[in-house]
Amino acid sequence: MFSMGVSAQKAEDLKAIKGQCGCMDITFQYAETFAPDTTYEFHERYLEHATEYVFVLEESANKVVIQHLLAINDTMVVKHWREDWTYRDPHLISFNTANDFRYTNIAKTNFKNGWTQKVYGTQDELRYAGTGEWAHVNGKSVWESTADAALPRREYSHRKDYNVMRRGNRIHVTDKGYLHEQDNDKIIRTEGKADVLLASEKGYNGYVLSDMSKCASTKAWWEKNKAYWSDVRAAWDKVENEHKSFTIKSKVDDQRLGSFFYNINKENLSSAENREKLDAVLKDFVVYEEGI
Repeated sequence: MFSMGVSAQKAEDLKAIKGQCGCMDITFQYAETFAPDTTYEFHERYLEHATEYVFVLEESANKVVIQHLLAINDTMVVKHWREDWTYRDPHLISFNTANDFRYTNIAKTNFKNGWTQKVYGTQDELRYAGTGEWAHVNGKSVWESTADAALPRREYSHRKDYNVMRRGNRIHVTDKGYLHEQDNDKIIRTEGKADVLLASEKGYNGYVLSDMSKCASTKAWWEKNKAYWSDVRAAWDKVENEHKSFTIKSKVDDQRLGSFFYNINKENLSSAENREKLDAVLKDFVVYEEGI
């Protein structure tokens, strides 16, 4: 049986990762499927549609950064999530609970062709990270991992009955776009106790390539704002490069992180001034946990 060499495998992997890019029409679908407690009342199914501009933000030999921008009514743009793909990366920072992230060195696991996907929120704050290897079969490329994460917006905005989403992520890339399939567990986590499964759900996020003209305003918005968000990423990189566990405070001086970042962006400062202020903000928000 033919065995793909490391360089050929990696080239196919990179093609699949970047194959997630384009102007995408998206359908988000979620439905709860199982609960161990027979008295549990299943929540309503979730169905939404959106258009996103998804593009490669940075690329180097062992890293690809992809940014998602959400287009709303052709006039409003929301800086959506970001995903960093790193090759054979031993540095894994995993979500624990309540904005608490735990650092682990995974070099000893030696996943031969493994890629780590780190997912970031609207303020470029880390949300979750998982590792896995790509498989390329019959014109489809598939990558999967399991990763604990904070609740997504569709959940935390209206419910408080669990505090960890264990994401079973499976990404299928084709020449027409990609499918983000999910098998998620909604978990109640209490320090010092075993996790409790509240319910499970199935998710299908379908990304279908569309005409790039639908994302013209989104691209224009990014051109005006990309320099500032480069400074934000640089500030967060300093946090991750400490290779320590850390917690992100929900508020400082009764303000959320996004308020500070928004105010700095309005000042139209130089890159050096931005980075100095952003570093100071993150110094207040990020608490390192020594010895973990």
